[in-house]
Amino acid sequence: MKSDIEIAQAASLNKITEVAAGIGVSEDDLELYGKYKAKLTEDYLKKIESGKEGKLILVTAINPTPAGEGKTTTTVGLGQAFAKLGKKAIIALREPSLGPCFGIKGGAAGGGYAQVVPMEDLNLHFTGDFHAITSANNLLAAILDNHIQQGNQLNIDTRNIVWKRCLDMNDRVLRNIVVGLGSKADGYVREDHFVITVASEIMAILCLANNMKDLKERLSKIVVAYDTAGRTVTAGQLGAVGAMAALLKDAIKPNLIQTLEHTPALVHGGPFANIAHGCNSVRATKAALKMADYCITEAGFGADLGAEKFFDIKCRQANLQPDAVVLVATIRALKYNGYVPKDRLSEENLDALKAGIVNLEKHIENLQKYGVPIVVTLNSFVSDTEKEIEFVSNFCKERGCEFALSKVWEKGGEGGIELAEKVLETLETKKSNFKLLYPDEMPLKEKIETVAREIYGAGSVSFAPAALKQLEKLTELGFGNLPVCMAKNQYSLSDDASLLGRPEGFDMSVRECYVSAGAGFVVVLTGAVMTMPGLPKNPAAYNIDVNEDGLITGLF
Repeated sequence: MKSDIEIAQAASLNKITEVAAGIGVSEDDLELYGKYKAKLTEDYLKKIESGKEGKLILVTAINPTPAGEGKTTTTVGLGQAFAKLGKKAIIALREPSLGPCFGIKGGAAGGGYAQVVPMEDLNLHFTGDFHAITSANNLLAAILDNHIQQGNQLNIDTRNIVWKRCLDMNDRVLRNIVVGLGSKADGYVREDHFVITVASEIMAILCLANNMKDLKERLSKIVVAYDTAGRTVTAGQLGAVGAMAALLKDAIKPNLIQTLEHTPALVHGGPFANIAHGCNSVRATKAALKMADYCITEAGFGADLGAEKFFDIKCRQANLQPDAVVLVATIRALKYNGYVPKDRLSEENLDALKAGIVNLEKHIENLQKYGVPIVVTLNSFVSDTEKEIEFVSNFCKERGCEFALSKVWEKGGEGGIELAEKVLETLETKKSNFKLLYPDEMPLKEKIETVAREIYGAGSVSFAPAALKQLEKLTELGFGNLPVCMAKNQYSLSDDASLLGRPEGFDMSVRECYVSAGAGFVVVLTGAVMTMPGLPKNPAAYNIDVNEDGLITGLF
């Protein structure tokens, strides 16, 4: 079997103008970035606003494991399968970050014969959106420090600056730094920090903004620091909004590319799935709903993080109404949740499968709380046995879920026909009664406890004294009606990554809470979530190269 990049490089791509024409988008509605990439113009986005909306399908998964789940691969393959069935569908995905690409996780273009292309461009610089976000973030940081240097008219408390610089790279030495060293003219000496670009609030803002006006309003609300009286200091007060928006004027436009089978894909934005909401942009999702009969999108990590935030943050803010959910699992990952060692996952083991399938069960129960019909799909591996597949299928049907096998990694769209037909049948026969998990007016502390108990299965929540004070302060400042964005490890339903399966009754610890006022949510930190990852001992970067003809190797 060829590697992902070999499959992508061997593919024959259509010009992006041809892909666009297939869904009724003219060349005049595109801003071209070469032959195979384009952005949708502002005029086109305004033109389609009043059009009929298609169906919204969310693809999510069980908790990630080293065995792999294939959520993006399933999303892409499902879009290709819809096209094979003659359906007008568009895929809406996040853009990959350079940090994981050069680190340990690799890129995020799908896999096998279910990929979006050009794979190399997407995983590297693409259309420059992340660079624009990085620049806007760091411009705000520079204006903030310059304001302090030039007299500090806003009485900013230099011990209470919360805005961080960013870089789209895994670079652990930048997590905690000191700035302003040198002479008096070199600035005020203080501790500072970097986050990876996907963790910048500007990334979350870009992905939640409806248009430029909304973007600027959100940018103006960014809390950068607190003054000596404990009041918020914002980007708007610093006069930074216009210049930041100018840097983001192209980045706010959704990007159009294609799959290996020429299905259109809008790939736009990429917020962190822990301290942000982990979904592609609202603009891309809404555009896809107007451009096609079906929009197939995904949310980061497992359903406990990604789907919960898709529903309670993105759908809440954008007034989106999902019509169905596809929940991805693998037999290997379920057996891993049954505590089978990684080197034994290929062996048939029904006892381990029965022990580990409780993780899938909890995600099914969670999704049912939102009132959206569910289709469970198994991303197929050659080691899967008929008995194991039958067990999972029966398990899902007993819980009111549809079930389908997916072979899109191996066969592309053809391998997703069974899944696509099951999704279409579900859309036709089951009505979505979408509802949010909690109301806006619920106090922040109760919102946190609701997510912890209802979605994670916690028995109790312990708040650090500092976190309780922060929640009280945020409520006083008028942020009490915002949704909560829970930053939790992705590998377990609990805040302890070692607890696999379905942990229950555990105590969840909340250590810190702060507001992302422009994005419109309160971030709740549990455990030790990293906002600036580091490189592993043998990073993926070691294997990436380019030859004299410009052919890139080693990306995955």
